[in-house]
Amino acid sequence: MDERIERIHIAADYVRGRLEGRQPKAAIILGSGLGPVGDMLKDKIVIPYREIPGFPVSTAIGHKGNFICGKLGDKYVIAMQGRFHYYEGYHMETVTIGVRVFKVLGIEYLFVSNAAGACNPDFKTGDLIIIRDHINLFPNPLIGPNMDEFGPRFPDMTCAYDLELQKKALEIGSEIGIELKKGVYLGSTGPTYETPAEVRFYREIGADLLGMSTIPEVIVARHCGLRVFGMSCVTNIANTRNTARILNDGEDVVEQANKAAMLMSELFAKLIDTL
Repeated sequence: MDERIERIHIAADYVRGRLEGRQPKAAIILGSGLGPVGDMLKDKIVIPYREIPGFPVSTAIGHKGNFICGKLGDKYVIAMQGRFHYYEGYHMETVTIGVRVFKVLGIEYLFVSNAAGACNPDFKTGDLIIIRDHINLFPNPLIGPNMDEFGPRFPDMTCAYDLELQKKALEIGSEIGIELKKGVYLGSTGPTYETPAEVRFYREIGADLLGMSTIPEVIVARHCGLRVFGMSCVTNIANTRNTARILNDGEDVVEQANKAAMLMSELFAKLIDTL
């Protein structure tokens, strides 16, 4: 067996053995400061990444580093409480290993979340934005020999973010009084925040949101045939001018995301209940 695939199956077998027979249909990847969503799950089983054979650990601020399986609303889900980033020095195969583990576990839907900077002037700190599309500035995670077991050599990305799930989310948001907007997420490697010139350029080419994650996971999820819903929490406003008064800070990003975690949890719970 391909060593890459063997590593995925070993990790998946370990996680499956810890789930006590539960079979979640949906998985959630929680970004910077959004780990509290995982804490809100009921009847939890917590599996630290460090206990999973061959699995990496998360080193980024605001990423706890656990798989958590539990009830969100009325349905069991499995969540990654912390993700892996290219800027941590991991290969893309490692950055996205959790998604392929989900596929082996029988997951059908992937919900991705992140903390993002806004370069759209209509967005403000604290907004929850449905990701409708993305612009990828990472190395593509599918570069290299194709894992035929998971998907085709050339997967289509026309509707990477599921249109039906986007529509349902807007309806639920309206019902529970959460104002939701849609935007295009641009992902770059980091770990530096964007310069004002870069922000202006990214806005010019169609970006609304800026971040350092999510897209590699979405590409691999679509390669695996998973249906994807993505959401960004706006945690800072991108600086378009070369002034020192608007600075980006990792700790502040986590603080702002924590404030939005409760609303995101409620929205995800209601959306997953419709699956």
